[in-house]
Amino acid sequence: MTNIESKTIYFKNPGPQNTQEALNLAKERAETLGIKNIIVASTTGETGAKASQLFKNHNLVIVTHVTGFTTPNTQELTPNNRNTIKNNGAKILTTTHAFGTLGRATNKKFGTIQIDGIISAVLRLFSQGVKVACEISCMASDAGLIKTGEAVIAVGGTRSGADTVVVLKASNTHSFFDLIINEIVCKPRL
Repeated sequence: MTNIESKTIYFKNPGPQNTQEALNLAKERAETLGIKNIIVASTTGETGAKASQLFKNHNLVIVTHVTGFTTPNTQELTPNNRNTIKNNGAKILTTTHAFGTLGRATNKKFGTIQIDGIISAVLRLFSQGVKVACEISCMASDAGLIKTGEAVIAVGGTRSGADTVVVLKASNTHSFFDLIINEIVCKPRL
């Protein structure tokens, strides 16, 4: 077996100012490793639109918040960004959060934490973006847009934009512990 050498970029601060560099690093790593499956978290679609221009020849899945995530009956993905993403050939996945929906409801109602909240907290020890990258990979696998066990590049962030890129082998949510993080390409150094 040959060792693989790969550098990790640590951003000084988390946030959207890192988006373009994170996407460029994701593209570079995808090309180096020959990975065609790319998953990107995007709330308003701004990051998703940028990714859809960069990853036109890939199986690109843009994962959005569920409708009503912050305000009842409201979808945060803007129509303009939705059109850009679709016109560039990417898929859009809007579904419940793999690490939260019922757990979040239980916490709001009863003030108790569920196992999904514990898993999220542990992944946040690395960064919010690492948690997001794992979560959106499960969501895309659950929807059948990414095959489990295949290498993917997952892009997440902290609050908005992208600041984390992870190479991983995806799994379904119900087999979460089969997910394997192979590399952290970049993340904030908190």
